Amino acid sequence: MKKNAIIGQLGGPTSVINASLAGLIQEGLQSRKMNHILGMRDGIVGFLEDRIIDLGKEDPKVIDALRHTPSSALGSCRYILQEKDFPHILKQMQKYDIGYFFLIGGNGTMQINHQIEEYCRGNNYPLIAIGVPKTVDNDLCGTDHAPGFASAARYISLSVQQAGRLARDMQSVDKYVVLQTVGRNTGWLAASAALAKKRESDAPHLIYIPERPLTREKLLFDVTDCIAKYGWVYLVCGEGILWQDKSAVADLPFKKKHTASEYGAMGGGSAALNLHKLIYQKTNFRGEFQITESLSMCAIDRVSEIDLEEAYACGVEAIKLAEEGVSGVMVSIFRISSSPYRAELTTVPLREAALKIKPMDDKYISAEGNFVTQEYVDYLKPLVGELPAYSELNYIKFE
Repeated sequence: MKKNAIIGQLGGPTSVINASLAGLIQEGLQSRKMNHILGMRDGIVGFLEDRIIDLGKEDPKVIDALRHTPSSALGSCRYILQEKDFPHILKQMQKYDIGYFFLIGGNGTMQINHQIEEYCRGNNYPLIAIGVPKTVDNDLCGTDHAPGFASAARYISLSVQQAGRLARDMQSVDKYVVLQTVGRNTGWLAASAALAKKRESDAPHLIYIPERPLTREKLLFDVTDCIAKYGWVYLVCGEGILWQDKSAVADLPFKKKHTASEYGAMGGGSAALNLHKLIYQKTNFRGEFQITESLSMCAIDRVSEIDLEEAYACGVEAIKLAEEGVSGVMVSIFRISSSPYRAELTTVPLREAALKIKPMDDKYISAEGNFVTQEYVDYLKPLVGELPAYSELNYIKFE
């Protein structure tokens, strides 16, 4: 007997999360085992609150256009399930005759998917639950990389490449620039800025990531050393970088009390602003800070073509797995080679991705802890693609 399928998008968006959604919808509508393809507005909160839509009634051209549309078309949320929610979730499954359950998201989303699948199984409700990976942080376990990361990395690489030229050419005014990327617990995205560097003097000069805690002395030594060498310094940091005592660089001078139960977001402070202040106090130089925040999550104009293809393919693969009766897994990407780039889709149990965090491997981080290795560049380059080349004056003196 055919059952209905439902899809949700959770957590922060990406440039390609809607490509995964399009893959799920288009492949699902072709399925002989699925009846209606439904969507939950604003993630699991919408499912709990009965905000369910019929995706099969959308214009096929609109669905196809999702493949090149940024952000989260269904709407999203950041919500941690409570014990009281599970009986209601089961009632919703029964009410809408749901047999197939798909959530697109990161490690918090995989936890929700895992919890729901286990609860339904424990209550003898037949449910096939599959996770579709998504995160710009690239911290999902069980996959070489997550859809969304490559496009965000391209966004950061291009931003640093262009803003780095601006910083170099304006060094007589501003001696330092601090750019902050998202990345609460890992430095994958901040580290992607390294692709902008073609010569030693190019931006970025320094990259700080959560995997390598900082000291104020090390920071200021690195910064003043670069200014002495190049006349300026361009520094990239992840939002979640830490001091050696494990306190967040982004910490506000006062502690803010949080009442919302959610996955995500820093506590309202900024690592870039705090680093900027420290550098100014030490050097008395004028400098800039650049905070991209969610811009790298929704920039379709800088999308990675590989990212688009893989995000869509992950959605399609999730439907195929569900039709085969596979449940309790997340679609994952297994890299076969980097040059030429080749990868295939496989699966990992939801419990292996749920709430777990994949840090950058030591082999990708420089010995000094303030940059990346060539091995990371080799890992990242095929995902991001080629960056543009710009003209350089030779500065030939007039005589």
